[in-house]
Amino acid sequence: MSPKPVVLIAEELSPATVDALGPDFEIRHCNGADRAELLPAIADVDAVLIRSATKIDAEAIAAARRLRVVARAGVGLDNVDVSAATKAGVMVVNAPTSNIVTAAELACGLIVATARNIPQANGALKNGEWKRSKYTGVELSEKTLGVVGLGRIGVLVAQRMSAFGMKIVAYDPYVQPARAAQMGVRLLSLDELLQASDFISVHLPKTPETIGLIGDEALHKVKPEVRIVNAARGGIVDEEALASALKEGRVAAAGLDVFAKEPCTDSPLFEFDNVIATPHLGASTGEAQEKAGISVARSVRLALAGEMVPDAVNVQGGVIAEDVRPGLPLAEKLGRIFTALAGEVAVRLDVEVYGEITQHDVKVLELSALKGVFEDVVDETVSYVNAPLFAQERGVEVRLTTSSESPDHRNVVTVRGTLASGEEVSVSGTLAGPKHIQKIVGVGEHDIDLTLTDHMVFLRYHDRPGVVGTVGRALGEIGLNIAGMQVSRAVPGGEALVVLTVDDSIPTSVLSEIAEEIGATSARGVDLQD
Repeated sequence: MSPKPVVLIAEELSPATVDALGPDFEIRHCNGADRAELLPAIADVDAVLIRSATKIDAEAIAAARRLRVVARAGVGLDNVDVSAATKAGVMVVNAPTSNIVTAAELACGLIVATARNIPQANGALKNGEWKRSKYTGVELSEKTLGVVGLGRIGVLVAQRMSAFGMKIVAYDPYVQPARAAQMGVRLLSLDELLQASDFISVHLPKTPETIGLIGDEALHKVKPEVRIVNAARGGIVDEEALASALKEGRVAAAGLDVFAKEPCTDSPLFEFDNVIATPHLGASTGEAQEKAGISVARSVRLALAGEMVPDAVNVQGGVIAEDVRPGLPLAEKLGRIFTALAGEVAVRLDVEVYGEITQHDVKVLELSALKGVFEDVVDETVSYVNAPLFAQERGVEVRLTTSSESPDHRNVVTVRGTLASGEEVSVSGTLAGPKHIQKIVGVGEHDIDLTLTDHMVFLRYHDRPGVVGTVGRALGEIGLNIAGMQVSRAVPGGEALVVLTVDDSIPTSVLSEIAEEIGATSARGVDLQD
């Protein structure tokens, strides 16, 4: 077994990919398209990097006994069984933003090319034919471009084509009109867009709802001079219906980079001189390939370090807001403290987030807390992927509660659990100051204000004099320095809690002796050091 995590590169990737991985990994290579070569090669690796030719299905995942990450250097995941990976606790990551500029630029190129017949005129001239009048085109200025799907690529196309003087309208049921208006785009229904547009550019994901969206019915609603571009996903534009519309003169031209079945080298659409076709070049630039490789290499580094990966497709939470990101290690540590204090797995776990941070999506903080809860419970590596599975397998009901109200702190995260006996255990924490200092601010009903450290001790006892001195003496005798200490009590003579931060782990035997000497009802040592 390699002393370093092993990363298998199963397809040709940019050299920058290996550079981005750095020296902390053993790098291996194989031809992922060759099944007989892939399956034995993947058996003992921690991560595999692929593009589109390597198929990571249930069989490959089952053969990969140590696999923790599948990284696709690109956007599409048709060649990865995400469900099987999730069940196996394997994170799947891609590079969703690596090719958005490249894809947008190709769509813009197809729009210009369909307007001015550039490829056809080029082919004719190189064939010895000077046909200026045959390839007369149309101007883009003052024409209406209908963008179907105002996502990241659709927005980039809208921005770029508006510079040509085009009027931009869009159809996207998931975008608010005010947001579109900020970009200078007018939202329409699909029918309105079809009727108003001189050019239509498709930028939708391929889903059951979008397959065939631009089909026979839609193509009977467009202007006869419309030019249609699809550089998104094959099948959204019905190719048979488009061929009929072109043949009958109901569509003036089309620019296609994607097809329902690929590779596509024979299509009725190729018979039309007014169809410009390219072999799925949307992501095919050196810059996009380099961005994709660097992006997934960084994701692999984060994943193998046990960190949250923003581009993981099978982790709830999606892209993490910058204001939320500092709370991830805090929530994870609170989860570990909760497990230490509870001494068992809760039957119900509530992750509560309060404060202004809740204006963002904080679902990821629940995942981070869950990861911490199970970190010291299971023998397997706990990740953001399989932590919810561990909870499900153990019958733990998990809930996330949020509120913008936080009277005592700017933001607070609480991990609260109900044990099988009905007892409730909770621990709360916050981030203080511009350096995001992690603090514990509550344990059950006790208010605390203590900086989190790698080694902590929690002692519950009935309030009486001499306890602090006894604890200090016992730790002093073994040479263990106390970095910080706080005592909290609800009422004099009632239950008290002392929380200590110490410079090293406290031996179990010493903790037991202290507990016995002070009559502690609970004594827990917590080591948060990785």
